[in-house]
Amino acid sequence: MQWIFLTVAILSEVIATSALKASEGFTKLYPSLVVVAGYVVAFYCLSLTLRTIPVGIVYALWSGVGIVLISLVGWLLFGQTLSPMALLGMAFITAGVLILNVWA
Repeated sequence: MQWIFLTVAILSEVIATSALKASEGFTKLYPSLVVVAGYVVAFYCLSLTLRTIPVGIVYALWSGVGIVLISLVGWLLFGQTLSPMALLGMAFITAGVLILNVWA
């Protein structure tokens, strides 16, 4: 169950961060509401995850997967470019997440 909470936390954070871009500095109501709700859900689920998984593992997975996903959202939805070095960095993050899940 803790992995489901972590997955929901990651996805909620990515949705909230995407809405943060769309809120244009909290000047747009609906995206701003999504930001607040998304972060509330993300941190609540993150706190539930921390009951059973060590904080270092949780934070590494949450932030690493979140970085990769939000970069993809920026590329797909907002037309942001990803340089070769950014892609290499995300490959290293992905490798780190895999190592944590397999050997940690």
